[in-house]
Amino acid sequence: MSDILWQPSPERIAHTRMDRFRRYINTRHGLQLADYPALHQWSIDQRPDFWQAIVDFFDVQFRSPASTVLIEDAEMPSAQWFPDATLNVAEHLLRRRDDHPAVVAIGEDGQREQLTYAELAQHVAGLQKSLRAAGVTQGDRVAACMPNTWQTLVGMLATTSLGAIWSCSSPDFGTQGVIDRFGQIEPKVLITCAGYRYAGKTIDQSDKLNEILERLPSLEQLIIVPYAKPLAQVEDYRTPARVALWNSFYQPGGEPEFVAVPFAHPLYILYSSGTTGVPKCIIHGTGGVLLTHLKEHGLHADLSHEDCLFYYTTCGWMMWNWLVSVLAIGATAVLYDGSPFHPGPERLIDLIDAERISVFGTSPKFLATLEKAGLQPRLSHDLSSLKGLISTGSPLSPGSYDYVYREIKSELCLSSMSGGTDIVSCFVIGNPVLPVRRGEMQCKSLAMAIEVWDDQGHPLVGEKGELVCTRHFPAMPIGLWNDPDRKKLHASYFSQFPGVWAQGDYAEQRANGSLLIHGRSDAVLNPGGVRIGTAEIYRQVEKVPQVLESLAIGQRWQDDVRVVLFVRLDDGVELDEALEQQIRQVIRANTTPRHVPAKILTVGDIPRTISGKIVELAVRNVVHGEPVKNTDALANPEALEAFRNRPELA
Repeated sequence: MSDILWQPSPERIAHTRMDRFRRYINTRHGLQLADYPALHQWSIDQRPDFWQAIVDFFDVQFRSPASTVLIEDAEMPSAQWFPDATLNVAEHLLRRRDDHPAVVAIGEDGQREQLTYAELAQHVAGLQKSLRAAGVTQGDRVAACMPNTWQTLVGMLATTSLGAIWSCSSPDFGTQGVIDRFGQIEPKVLITCAGYRYAGKTIDQSDKLNEILERLPSLEQLIIVPYAKPLAQVEDYRTPARVALWNSFYQPGGEPEFVAVPFAHPLYILYSSGTTGVPKCIIHGTGGVLLTHLKEHGLHADLSHEDCLFYYTTCGWMMWNWLVSVLAIGATAVLYDGSPFHPGPERLIDLIDAERISVFGTSPKFLATLEKAGLQPRLSHDLSSLKGLISTGSPLSPGSYDYVYREIKSELCLSSMSGGTDIVSCFVIGNPVLPVRRGEMQCKSLAMAIEVWDDQGHPLVGEKGELVCTRHFPAMPIGLWNDPDRKKLHASYFSQFPGVWAQGDYAEQRANGSLLIHGRSDAVLNPGGVRIGTAEIYRQVEKVPQVLESLAIGQRWQDDVRVVLFVRLDDGVELDEALEQQIRQVIRANTTPRHVPAKILTVGDIPRTISGKIVELAVRNVVHGEPVKNTDALANPEALEAFRNRPELA
């Protein structure tokens, strides 16, 4: 069993919203649920009572009440949640109308802009009025290709207030990446920036935008935010659609109106990574997003109306949608646009003190970079406001757990989470009432019937297998775009175990209830028929100080599969025989001989998606001489060339 690195005191537990919710359930239903495991089991067994309790505990206001909570058949997907209820998400995110900060938007150039809840509502009211005048009605799609600014948030709220559907990508997507996404959903309106900044550089978007505009015939209105390009002009853009600059398109003022829509009405369209083909357009429903995010922010992250949430994300990743939902709690959302390391590695840590951040969200790569840079935030910063640190995107290594508690803050709930764009939420999540164990994710999320199964569908504890969810949950996507018979939906999530959601993660459940994610199932290595998760190898390689990061694939070899490890080394370090032996020894000593790579090769960069996830499948295809269908989904597609035609792999 892993070491306990943090244990909440009884006093701290008693003051959490999670424990208050447990007591609320006990009183409401005459129960004696003593702890989180008991509460979680009840939330699965009594899902209608649980979700109704979430509605009441967080005072969700349905315009039309629900006559029942859940209608379902025996097999997924068949659920109807709150089938008669109507509501509006933007209305819930804008319930506050005072001078409390709703959003703080910070650019890497140091610019800071703040909107109170009252000011945010006025901006939404103004933009809503102009969108309606432009012809936007319920069910229309409004797309955005935007940096992480307050204008993006206003665009989302104004769109969804009308019952229209919001879909966003970040400006670092290439032309084909944008068309692969927005071309499928045919938006009526596009909101985009004239330019953006990253790592001290300003990138002009005009030429790329004109290429995109030629290929979006559905567009009727283009709105240009002169971000990073203040002299942008309407005449710069070639399109038959109407074109307006942001500041001339609307004037803030008045009160927003909110169109009530059914619980399962489309709210967001998000996209799969698209590294193996055209991205799936995943449709998320209004009520499912709201209730699930209230549960995760209010209970699992222990946020309240006086707290401040930060997550480093682009607008093209689901964590942006997750971040801005914190407005439903009445808290403050901090948005940051630009490089997390510009002008120096302490850039985001500075924000914790400057903005009094309560919960700070980031990635394993960010924490590893801080450690490599020798940063000791506990000595250089105050951090008194910080009570939680969240990490997602890939599994967090045990060494990074050590770093957080040794060099950032010892009194902190460190939550390594796992979920995905598919559910715009979490299956495995943090918990302020449970201990943090080294290298482990704390618990299953409330009302998520998570199990780890073998290939025959038998539950496993202490062994690796497929992460599944055996019962309906409201954050399940309501469908995929252009999939009227739901065949693509079934093939994506329900084909491996009929009637059961398979997440595509290779996972392990511990006897204490915590979980580990060992990598994506489709990237699992199979040397000699033994399944190995790539994260199992990465956890060990990260212990070698000369290695900055690594990527492992299975290469087809002599009627079997052999493990090939690519490493990116620190400046001035060469991969000699001694370093190879050191890497192999660390892997062998802490895993099994099967995990030890047959080949270790150096590369100058590791290819990643726009949201920062390494792409083993794309590398595997390149090594095998197979096409990579969608390099526009990658942040650094040029990195793939280093893996092509390697003589060492012939």
